[in-house]
Amino acid sequence: MKLNYSFFLCVILCIKCTPKVDEISLRTKQNINDNWSYLEYSTEEIEIANAQLDWEPIDLPHTWNSADVLDSEPGYRRAISWYKKDIVLDDIIKNDTYLLYFEGSNISTTVYVNGEEAGAHIGGYLGFEIDITPYIQLGKNELMVKVDNGYEPDIIPSQKSDFFIYGGITRDVWLITRPEQSIGKIKLTTPRVSKESATLVVDVPLIVNEDLSDLMLHVFLRNPEGKIISSELEKVTENSMTVSFNAIQKPKLWDIDSPYLYTVDVHLKCGDEELDKVSERVGFRWFEFKENGPFYLNGKRVLLRGTHRHEEHAGVGAAMSNELHRKDMELIKEMGANFVRLAHYPQDPEIYKTCDELGLLVWDELPWCRGGLGGEVWQKNTKDMLKEMIDQNYNHPSIIIWSLGNEMYWLPDFEKGDNTKNMNKFLTELNTIAHNMDPSRKTAIRKYYEGANIVDVFSPSIWSGWYSGSYKSYQKAIDTYKPQYKSFLHAEYGGSSHIGRHTENPITGEGVINSDGWEEAIVQTKAANIAQIGDWSENYIVDLFDWHLRISETDSTFVGNAQWAFKDFGTPLRPENDIPYMNQKGLVDRSGNPKDAFYVFKSYWAKEPFAYIESHSWTDRQGPKGKKREISVFSNCEEVTLYHNEKSLGTRVKDINKFPASGLTWNVEFLEGDNRLMAVAKHENGNVVEDAVEVNYRYIKNDVAVGLNLTAEKLDDGNYMVTAIAVDENGLRCLDYEEKVYFQTLEGGCSIKNQGTPTGSEIIGMANGKASLEIKPDDTKTTLKVMVMNQNFKGTYLSIVK
Repeated sequence: MKLNYSFFLCVILCIKCTPKVDEISLRTKQNINDNWSYLEYSTEEIEIANAQLDWEPIDLPHTWNSADVLDSEPGYRRAISWYKKDIVLDDIIKNDTYLLYFEGSNISTTVYVNGEEAGAHIGGYLGFEIDITPYIQLGKNELMVKVDNGYEPDIIPSQKSDFFIYGGITRDVWLITRPEQSIGKIKLTTPRVSKESATLVVDVPLIVNEDLSDLMLHVFLRNPEGKIISSELEKVTENSMTVSFNAIQKPKLWDIDSPYLYTVDVHLKCGDEELDKVSERVGFRWFEFKENGPFYLNGKRVLLRGTHRHEEHAGVGAAMSNELHRKDMELIKEMGANFVRLAHYPQDPEIYKTCDELGLLVWDELPWCRGGLGGEVWQKNTKDMLKEMIDQNYNHPSIIIWSLGNEMYWLPDFEKGDNTKNMNKFLTELNTIAHNMDPSRKTAIRKYYEGANIVDVFSPSIWSGWYSGSYKSYQKAIDTYKPQYKSFLHAEYGGSSHIGRHTENPITGEGVINSDGWEEAIVQTKAANIAQIGDWSENYIVDLFDWHLRISETDSTFVGNAQWAFKDFGTPLRPENDIPYMNQKGLVDRSGNPKDAFYVFKSYWAKEPFAYIESHSWTDRQGPKGKKREISVFSNCEEVTLYHNEKSLGTRVKDINKFPASGLTWNVEFLEGDNRLMAVAKHENGNVVEDAVEVNYRYIKNDVAVGLNLTAEKLDDGNYMVTAIAVDENGLRCLDYEEKVYFQTLEGGCSIKNQGTPTGSEIIGMANGKASLEIKPDDTKTTLKVMVMNQNFKGTYLSIVK
C-alpha cells in the first residue's frame, strides 16, 4: 500500500513505535584486513594449529602461493593454512547481528570464533558472510580461519585448468553489524528502459519483528550529484517488499561512453526514527543481440571490443589490492576496450564497481572450467556457486552475460564425466537457474559445441594464426560461424609474445617464414602450428592482432570479440615457456607494462590522441647494407609524418582497410650506427602528438654465441638491474639468440624473483640475446656477486662493489 506524506501520520507513528534511543543502532562496516597472523601448517584441527609457535604477521589480502607458483620446483602448495586475528569489542549491542564478510577465500573456508566453529563456505571466487553473534563476547575475541586449496574434484574449477588456484584469504574481510530490524540485500531491476522513460523495481528483503504495523520504507532515487529524482514511501506489510518507480522521465542512460549511475537509498523507519539504511547504484540501459547479427546497446549498434582478465599480479598473485584491481581496468579502458570477459571465475567486487564506473560491459563467468561433469555433490556445489554469483553481482549494470562455463568437457575429473547427454542435461539446469534468477541478461558458454544451442550466446574456438591456420583466415572463420549460432561472440584469440624479442622477418599471414636476405637464395619454411614453432616475437603478434582488428572493425554484422588475455598470468601447464609457468599471451606483462601489441589495440580503439613507433624495445638491429626496413607507426590520428634523422620520409593518411598499421608504414634505409626515428601525428581534433625512438643498426650479422657479457645498473630505489648479453667471438650481440639463461645471486643480496615478469625471473629465455634480473642488495657483503649460466655457458660472474 502506497501512502502520501503526512505530518499527522508521522506524529502518530512516532508516538506509537519509537524505541528508546539507547536501543537504536544503525549498521556498521569495518575493514579488518590489518594485523592478522598466518600459519602454514596443514592440520584440520584448530587445537593443533593454535598450539603452533611459528605464526607470522601478515595483512590481507594474502595468498601462500604468491611465489611458489613460479619457482623452479614443479607444482605448488595445495593444502591447508590458518589465519588468526583478535578483535576487541568494547560494547555488544543487544539484538544486533555481528557478521564477518569475506569477499573471497580460496577455496574452502571454515571460520572459528573463540574456539567454536561459526560457519563455513565452499568456493574461492565468491563472497560469503558468517554470523558470529552467538560466539562473541565483550573484550577480546579470537578469530581463526582455516583455508584449504587442496585438490578437491567436487569443487570447480578443475585443477586441469590453465591457471593457478591460489590458496588464501585473497580479498578483503569486513566486520559488519546489522541492527535488529534491518534491510537485507536489495535487488534492483529495470524492466523497461527507453530514452523517454524508465521503470525501476526495488526488491527489499527485511529482517523485522512479527509486528509490522509501525514500519515504513522510504526509498529515494538520486542522480550522481545527489539530487533526489524521485522517492516512494511504503508501509511495511510483509518481510519482503517491492517498491516501484514507474515513470522516470528522460533517464540519463548508462553507456560505454557515459556510464551514468544513479543511487538508490532505502531507509527502514519507525516514524521519524531511522532503523536501517542501505544504498546501491543502478544504471538504466537496455541491450540486444540481433539474431545472427550485431549487438545493440540503448538502441545503437556497438561493436564489442573486448579482452580477458585474470585476477593476479606480479609479486602478490591473486591477493591484489583494490588499487591494483582498479589499475587493471583503467588500463583496459585506456586501450579503448568496451567489453571484458572475466576469466574464468567471478572476480573481486572492486572489478564490477570499476566496470560500472568506467563503462565496461562484462561477461561474468561461473568457474566450470574443464573437468567435465561430476556427481551429486559436485552438481550441488556448482549450482550454489551460480546462484551466489548472480545474487551478488545482479545490480551491476555493466554485466550483460552470465557465462555457465568454458571448455567444460575437456579432461574429465570423473568417469564418464564427458558424457555429452548428461552434460547437456546439467547445462540446461544451470541455464534455467540463470534465467529464472535474471530474465534480463543472456547466458553463454565457450568451446562446448554440444551445448551451443542451450545457451543464448556461444563462442567457438578460433585461434587463427596461432594454434592452427594463418591469421588471414580469420574472416572466413567468422563468416562460417555467424550463420551457425544465433548469437556468435568470439571469445579468445591471439598468441604469445616475449617482451623485447623481435625478428626482421616475422612469420607471414600465410604462415611462411622468410629468410632475411643474408643468404644467396631466399629460403622459405611453412609453419603449421605457430604456437609450437614460432619465435614468440612481438612483431608477429602485432601483425596477428592488426589483421584481426582490421577484420572485426570493418564487419558491420559482427557482434565483436575478446582478445586473450589482457595481462600475462601464471599457469601450471606451461613450465617450458620463456618465462616458466607464465601464459605470455598478454598485451601487458604481469606487472601491467604494455607490450607492442597494446598499442595496436589502442590505435583502433582509443580516443586520446597518441602515436607509437614499432618498437621501443627494438633498439638494436642488423641487416645487409642497402636493405630497407618497413617501419610501422600505430596511431589513432588521421595523418602521420615519419622523420629519419630529422629528414621527412613523407606523410601517410590512416586507412583501416590497409594492412599493416592502417597504411602508416615507411621503408627506411638505416645508416650504420645511430638512427633517430620520430613520428609526428595530427589528430582530427587538431592535437599533435609525437613519438621517437633511437635505433643502433649494423651491417654485420652476428656469428654464433660463445659467451655472455654482464653489466649492472643502479636503480633509483637502490636495487641493481643486472643484464646478460649473448655475444659472438667478435663481441657482437647475438640478436638471434633465444635460449634460456639462469641467474643466481651468490652473495650480497637477493634476486627479485618469481614475479613472472621480464626482469623478475631467474630463469628466462633471452630476447634478441638479452636478459635482465633485478637484484636487491643487503648488508651481508660489501660486494654483490651474480652468476648467469646455461648449457652452453657454464658460468659467467659479475661482482658489483656496493
